[in-house]
Amino acid sequence: MADQINSLEELNAVAGVEAVVEVAAPREPVRDELGRSYATGKRKDAVARVWIKPGSGKVIVNGKDQDVYFARPVLQLILRQPMQVAGVEGEFDVYATVKGGGLTGQAGAVKHGISKALQLYEPSLRGALKAAGFLTRDSRVVERKKYGKRKARRSFQFSKR
Repeated sequence: MADQINSLEELNAVAGVEAVVEVAAPREPVRDELGRSYATGKRKDAVARVWIKPGSGKVIVNGKDQDVYFARPVLQLILRQPMQVAGVEGEFDVYATVKGGGLTGQAGAVKHGISKALQLYEPSLRGALKAAGFLTRDSRVVERKKYGKRKARRSFQFSKR
């Protein structure tokens, strides 16, 4: 098989087809006139609006410092994860407003928003954030209560007599 075709270009040349190769354009940073990137993060019933800009690394949630708003160390750890994975800890200031849900859901929503805003500000960070699973919205929500049930699935206690 000496006349074996080795590439797409050779195949097109043999067939007489003009090759049109489309290359995906590299992602462009998305920033507003103040140099900030904005993203919305969601988790359970919580929705967070997040702005990031270059700074000293302070995180403000609903007008309060993260240590005051999220008093539990576990929740503060959740907020730091995207920055650690991206390797930009202490380089960005985060301003977030969050509504709905409880504290855990709100922390997850802010984390999701930070991750999305980071990849919009610096598209090269997308790979690390996506590999860690921070750009995917966790779609689990509370199941609704059904009629004839005590909770979503729990039945009333059965009495034989």
